[in-house]
Amino acid sequence: MDTTMEKRTSGMRISEGLVKVATDTIELDTPGDGHVSGITDEVAGLLRSSGLSAGTVTVFVPGATGAVTTLEFEPGVVHDLQSLLDTIIPPAAHYAHNDNLGDGNGHSHVRAGLLGPSLVIPFSEGLMTLGRYQEIVFCDFDARPRSRRLVVQITGV
Repeated sequence: MDTTMEKRTSGMRISEGLVKVATDTIELDTPGDGHVSGITDEVAGLLRSSGLSAGTVTVFVPGATGAVTTLEFEPGVVHDLQSLLDTIIPPAAHYAHNDNLGDGNGHSHVRAGLLGPSLVIPFSEGLMTLGRYQEIVFCDFDARPRSRRLVVQITGV
């Protein structure tokens, strides 16, 4: 039974009904070292399969060396992001984490902390409200190849 109702108030679209939560994952194998993977299509596919029409999509990275953000996902912007991070958080710099654990990925943790582990995207009429060139990306900053599982949680009506 569909209990969702939509109404407009002064231009604002309001969807009412029982709130539902759908949770799924996206699995990726990456080479690490700052690799950037576009995941917009995967997130959009999960949103479509949820059957929800309005709400929010949250993408979350379990782990301390990965991050999610949005950008124009094209080689130039990816290169510029990687160059910026190499400048402000260089892999060869001294990191206390490396002294403590000896795993050589102190820069990976700092980069991930700077960008953050999650992203929330509103959706309406079943479509994410991303800008024309805005795409969702996963950044794997670890110093080695990794298999990653990102959590996608969709909340809405």
